[in-house]
Formats: sequence, C-alpha cells, structure tokens
Amino acid sequence: MIRTRTDDRVRVVTIDRPARRNALRPDDLDALRSAIADAETPVTYLRGAGNAFCAGADLDVVAGLAGGAGPDGDETADAASFARRGQRAAAALADADTVVVCGIDGAARGGGVELALAADVRVATPAATFAEPGVEFGLFGAWGGTIRLPRVMREGDALDFALSGRVLDADEALRTGLVSRVVDDPRAVADEISSGEPDAIRAVKRRVRDRRDDAAQADAEAEAFAALVRAHGAEIAASRTE
Repeated sequence: MIRTRTDDRVRVVTIDRPARRNALRPDDLDALRSAIADAETPVTYLRGAGNAFCAGADLDVVAGLAGGAGPDGDETADAASFARRGQRAAAALADADTVVVCGIDGAARGGGVELALAADVRVATPAATFAEPGVEFGLFGAWGGTIRLPRVMREGDALDFALSGRVLDADEALRTGLVSRVVDDPRAVADEISSGEPDAIRAVKRRVRDRRDDAAQADAEAEAFAALVRAHGAEIAASRTE
C-alpha cells in the first residue's frame, strides 16, 4: 500500500506494509509510480513505514512467477513483466520533475536498494542497513540496479556489494557513496532542500540527470541558466543589495 500526503512544499510518499517490511507487489509498484509522477511539489520525500525502508519485491509474488505465469495463470504477469514494472517505478523517481529525497531508516533490501538508487538524494539514519541478498538464492536486482549501482558507487564497491550479498551499515553506505548523509531525521533534509527556489531545484535535477553527450548537456545547461535569469531577474538584482 502506498500512502501520500502533502506538507507545504514536500510531498510525503510512504510505502506502508510494515508487516512484510514494506515488500512490494505489482500493484504497489504501479501505485508508487503514480504517486511520484503526480507530485506537484518541488520535493518528494520517500520513506517506509515501521522499522524498515523496503524489503524489495514480495518474494511470494516472485515464487509464484517461477513457472512463467502470474497468479491465476495470468501470462502477462511473468517474471520479466514484474521486473519491468519495478524498472518503471524506479524510473519514475529518477525522471520526475520533483526532486526525490529517500529517507532510509532500517532495512533496505534488494528492490528497496534499487528504489533508493533511483532517488536524487539518499539519506540514512544510523539504524539503516543495505543489502542485495538475491544472489544468495539465485537472483539479482532487476529494477535498474545493475545500471545505477556503478553510477552511485565505484565499480569495485558496487560489484563487491552486489556479488557478496553482505549487509552494509549506515557508515559504510556513507563511505561508499550509497548515501550522502547519515542523520537522525532524514525528513529534515527534504525540508532543507525544499527551502530553495522551486524552478532552480527542478533545473538542477534535470541538468545533473541529463545523460546526453557533453556538448548537448552544456547547451542545455546554458539555456536553463538563461531561463532562470529571465524568470528571476528582480530577485537576483535585489540580492545584490543584501
């Protein structure tokens, strides 16, 4: 279940299935994708209910897909389709106009790590832990994790993390770049970011997320800067006198 609420300039999206450590079923992934895509606030804060962030894919669902079909013989809900639904949910975080701050408190496992990787800013509490345990029983992260993990961590750290299945605590996640901060209250980071000018916040995300060649990115950066100057010229001029 995905719950949403809006607090001023921050939309709070909660994965709310604490009895299963917030493990995600196909419909949950679709709901998460919609919750992110519908956000109109400059910042969205993604969190998990209870004492875990997200355990990733619901393994009961995955086990039911092993024969090539989903529940009740639904051939459209095969394992590849489930993976693609997870990929689309993760892509919604990466591509949304809103800046997604992911607050990890407690366990992030498998697909939970992959969702965090797709967020713009990852912030952990001291109680956060991270692991990709799928390799221990014959799986790997297929919600975009193999693409994003070496972009976030150094390749050697990424391979060590993904191949070993070992658990990283918050301090090691910080050392390897998996998170940018370890704080008691990750929501405060979302509030801090949301205090910026919304157009500038969104422009920074679009430019940093741009995966085109350097020349195309440079042109887009210059145009975005010029648009902000045109839109906020009076504020810029006023700031010179402060």
